[in-house]
Amino acid sequence: MRLEFLYRQMLCNSEQHEDWATRAAIGSLLEVMAILMRGDIRSDAHKEIDTQIAQLVRFRSQPQVDDKRLDTLIGNLTASRKDIDSAGSNFLQPLKDNEFLSSIKHRSAIPGGTCEFDLPEYSHWLRQPFSRRQTDLSAWLSIIRPVCDAVVEVLWLIRECEPPMEKVAINGMYQHRMQKDSHCKMLRVRLPGDCSLYPEISGSQRRFTIRFLEWSCIGSRSVQTGHDVTFLIAVC
Repeated sequence: MRLEFLYRQMLCNSEQHEDWATRAAIGSLLEVMAILMRGDIRSDAHKEIDTQIAQLVRFRSQPQVDDKRLDTLIGNLTASRKDIDSAGSNFLQPLKDNEFLSSIKHRSAIPGGTCEFDLPEYSHWLRQPFSRRQTDLSAWLSIIRPVCDAVVEVLWLIRECEPPMEKVAINGMYQHRMQKDSHCKMLRVRLPGDCSLYPEISGSQRRFTIRFLEWSCIGSRSVQTGHDVTFLIAVC
């Protein structure tokens, strides 16, 4: 989910003309690289795609299934699996070997380390026309896109696999014990858009607790509400 968050952030900022947005896009790219280099995200995404395809194939024999929609989902996952296979296990190597990005990465650890007098080449590149900057960003993005797109696709399927249920948090607290055969990967909590509360979730494999907190301003600490809260939850 952190990878998805950073990837969407990079996509958004890479479309903006301002050099500050380009800076933000580069920052997101470096953080995406850090996550991808920590573990074998590509292999994990591949395994999850295989799991999702197997689950979807089982729906073919179910009545009232939209075969066209099902084929589209399976086709999208199959294409994503093919893309990450084609990328190979060393897909990040071109980014690792890029001296321009490496210099930004090393200086980014220092507060203000990427300013003009520290990285004049970076500042010069940021002053280039948007079309030039976007060309370079697109080239770097194409390297991480297969894995990131696969992660986004899988997370979307996980989120949509269970319908939300209405629950009530008594005095702002809701506790749930998982069944032994449960394979929960994600919790989704929904509140009305104009709600002044926000959820805080804690737990383990077998149980979780949701506390709904009241927020007033950044100068005071949030506290658990004393009112019953009706909300929607999906245990995916």
